[in-house]
Amino acid sequence: MNKNLAATLSGCAVLVLALSGCSDDKGDKVNDWAKTFCDQAQPQIQKRADANQLIISTAADSKPVTIKAADSKAFADIAAADRALAKAVESAGAPPVDNGEKIQQDAIKELNATAVAYEGLKKQVDSLDTANQQKFADGLKVVSENLGKIQNMDQDAVAKLQAGELGQAMAKQPGCQTPSVSPKPGGSASPKAGSTPVTKSTASAKP
Repeated sequence: MNKNLAATLSGCAVLVLALSGCSDDKGDKVNDWAKTFCDQAQPQIQKRADANQLIISTAADSKPVTIKAADSKAFADIAAADRALAKAVESAGAPPVDNGEKIQQDAIKELNATAVAYEGLKKQVDSLDTANQQKFADGLKVVSENLGKIQNMDQDAVAKLQAGELGQAMAKQPGCQTPSVSPKPGGSASPKAGSTPVTKSTASAKP
């Protein structure tokens, strides 16, 4: 039941992917900015990975109440992480690249908007009826569809941060490296659940 939701969330971990591209030597100021941001971002990137792990390791045939609790916590954690990432971007200051101030402000605005969206998704999950298997499955399908829409917001929030020399500088920082996430045996993840491709998923949960 939670299988497709888990796969979609994996596709949602775009921030982690955005900070893991190829890199080469760039200006000291850009590298300094990247270090300042990544040092603050590391705990939040890990929190997002842990939230992803919670969902993909929750068995698809678990009781509805178990799936509900796992998804609710995961969405709350991602929302909190996105808010903290927005603060990290703000604290780091405008990156020393072309249009740096606009890039900074756009990232802050979009990360906060994504946090609000995940908070809304948590409320949706919290309202699901666990006493009725079919109603729960139908509700989870809607949650999964909405998650796919939020994924697009996630992508937009980091698209400019991952571009050019700024993304290359962040890729060199340990704090911005992709945490390892892998499904547990018997978990709900699809074969690609542990990856973080830049895709626009239209997956939906099934009973």
